[in-house]
Amino acid sequence: MSAELLKTPLHALHIELGAKMVPFGGYDMPVQYPMGVMGEHKHTRASAGLFDVSHMGQLRLVGAGAAAAMETIVPVDVIDLGVFKQRYALFTNEQGAILDDLMICRRPDDLFVVVNAGCKVQDIAHMQATIGSKCEVIPMPEQALLALQGPQAVTALSRLNADVAKLTFMTGGFFELDGIPTFLTRSGYTGEDGFEISVHQDQAVALARKLLAQPEVAPIGLGARDSLRLEAGLCLYGHDIDTTTTPVEASLTWAIQKVRRAGGARAGGYPGAAVIDQQLASGASRKRVGLVGSERMPVREGARIVDEAGIEIGVVTSGTLGPTVNKPVALAYLNIGHAALGTQVFAVVRDKRTPMTVSSTPFTPNGYYRG
Repeated sequence: MSAELLKTPLHALHIELGAKMVPFGGYDMPVQYPMGVMGEHKHTRASAGLFDVSHMGQLRLVGAGAAAAMETIVPVDVIDLGVFKQRYALFTNEQGAILDDLMICRRPDDLFVVVNAGCKVQDIAHMQATIGSKCEVIPMPEQALLALQGPQAVTALSRLNADVAKLTFMTGGFFELDGIPTFLTRSGYTGEDGFEISVHQDQAVALARKLLAQPEVAPIGLGARDSLRLEAGLCLYGHDIDTTTTPVEASLTWAIQKVRRAGGARAGGYPGAAVIDQQLASGASRKRVGLVGSERMPVREGARIVDEAGIEIGVVTSGTLGPTVNKPVALAYLNIGHAALGTQVFAVVRDKRTPMTVSSTPFTPNGYYRG
């Protein structure tokens, strides 16, 4: 007998909206609504989509030493993060591999942290065990999380509070949205402009209804969320990054600021620093790359990648037929000798070889609002 699936505060609303529900990260979640995955994907790229991401883990780190404590478990600059600025981070282990990816936002009285649903229990335990003596680690299970994504997201949200339009990408603030208190950041997981909105579970449905009442906004499920983030070249934990991949192999070196690298003012001091510094200096033997197919054969996770001679050189970690780019796109790990942009490789799909080209990501231009 499998464990009972958890439900988010919006569960009944999803059912009312005609969602098809599936298990995800231990929760019963909407994979699509009657519009369908393709329609939902295109709607988000053109207008605004509302996602329930309440299954994610939200927590606060409280105390004067919270930022310094956090730097002992992530290779990221937390101490210099400005108030209401947000940053992408990674938990690493002693082998330099990735335990999870997360978001950190400095607020006046705490660090606000968002972790992935499937890793939430382990992540909170990890923080309590490693830095719980240096700051308070306070989970916030009472908070729901909504993501409003797409080029019209700011238009729709501004009707509830015009001040949200002043935010830029990766900044946040406390806002009342038509009387409902929230904390929100201008960020998300689709490659589009948008917002992630933390709201008390008791007011989550009311806020969702206010947003869905805006003409630009439609509900979007996990199916389109996956194709949107893949076109944006964004990693999904447990697929494109995990405990077998390092930040250097995963092409996430941009997330490790100079101050935390060898020679930097606060270099190292986090798990696996020696491994990661070594790879930053001399490279890794394989690398995460983007792939674009020239034939309309979708290439899925687990497909082997071979060279002209049929020798295996890597594996696909995420793949789909990109609705916006209208071509097969994938993320894959390739041997470093085949990872250069423009390299021709082949994905093996049902024993047939389909040609793909190593490509830069994102596959479709980002729409982030930088001011």
